[in-house]
Amino acid sequence: MFKEPEKVFNSIDFNSLSENCLISLIQHDNIKMNVTQVWEQVLKWEYLDKVYPYKKVIPKDLRENLFKHFMDQQNNNLEPNMIKEIDSMAISSIQKNLSIEKDFNIIVDKINDLIHKLLNKEIKLKQQVIKYYNDHNMNSQEIYNWLLNNQISTNSIFLLGYFNFHGIVTSQNNNKAFNLFINASEKDHVIAQYFVGKCYTHGYGTIKNEKLAFEYYEKAANKNYAVSQLEVGFSYLNGIGIKEDFKKAFYWYEKAANNGIIAAVNNLGLCYLNGTGIGKDYNKAFELYKQSAEEGNSDGMVMLGYCYRNGVGIEIDKQKAFELYQNAANLENKIAQNNLASMYERGDGITKDIHKAIYWYEKSARQGHEGAKNGLKRLQINN
Repeated sequence: MFKEPEKVFNSIDFNSLSENCLISLIQHDNIKMNVTQVWEQVLKWEYLDKVYPYKKVIPKDLRENLFKHFMDQQNNNLEPNMIKEIDSMAISSIQKNLSIEKDFNIIVDKINDLIHKLLNKEIKLKQQVIKYYNDHNMNSQEIYNWLLNNQISTNSIFLLGYFNFHGIVTSQNNNKAFNLFINASEKDHVIAQYFVGKCYTHGYGTIKNEKLAFEYYEKAANKNYAVSQLEVGFSYLNGIGIKEDFKKAFYWYEKAANNGIIAAVNNLGLCYLNGTGIGKDYNKAFELYKQSAEEGNSDGMVMLGYCYRNGVGIEIDKQKAFELYQNAANLENKIAQNNLASMYERGDGITKDIHKAIYWYEKSARQGHEGAKNGLKRLQINN
């Protein structure tokens, strides 16, 4: 492939060589350069600004001398003792380490993409990320160790924060996580901006600050990050960290819904139901609740059940309402459990059954639903 490798090293297109071409070049039988000269050419390559691939290949002091030698370009002759330290394994080590670093960078990028997708699908993150490691035969401890020594991109900075935030192969440390999220967010890492907002909302690794939480959610929302758009809508709706503004709440819920956030679809339905930031439209509310329920959102099931039970945007159908409440109750939705208990207690569209009413009131009450607690007391006194 290369009849005269030295000419390739000196060509103006040298930096555009692929990794495989570079490795083939430095292993070429016809190369008439000593190992030190080869190293100088490697340093010229586009990996010059990424020192990390070489740090496992040569000792630190030697590496620094090599870089100094290259940058100064004042003396083409290295000290003899330096040449001796670069043994015959150096070139093969370059190939191995470039491959390792490249693989870890790809893994880090893929995990960031996974977290992005899971957040927008409102799926519990930690378990799914760990499952992803296991399914792809990844060693999370190795990834964590690599991250500790390779804070070289916003993705790697964020992911190290994520490991600390969830206590993956390390003790949970919200302070470290917060600082890493801040670091990545300042470099415009959109998921990190969302997590900084989350930290300020709940006081994870920092003091609670609703105003700062809103600002970080808004930064990510303005970059079209859907889950942050949901948070911004919620903030405007409830006046959290920002002045209450129903029209802006509706605006951001709509953007989040259009970007696939099912909770936002459900919240839009509530806006149409109550005329919040938009004119009342029961038919539109029903359609949005139906969409949310069909996507498996338990709150959407509850509200669709409400529509069927009360004839909102649709004819009354108590049996359909019961089925929807049952489905949502099985998903541990405490409101659905309370509503199901209420239907059993009253015999509302179904056969009255006090024992089942008590059962569902108990389940809802254990999750803190006040209405269920009152219903449970009432039935226990009277029965």
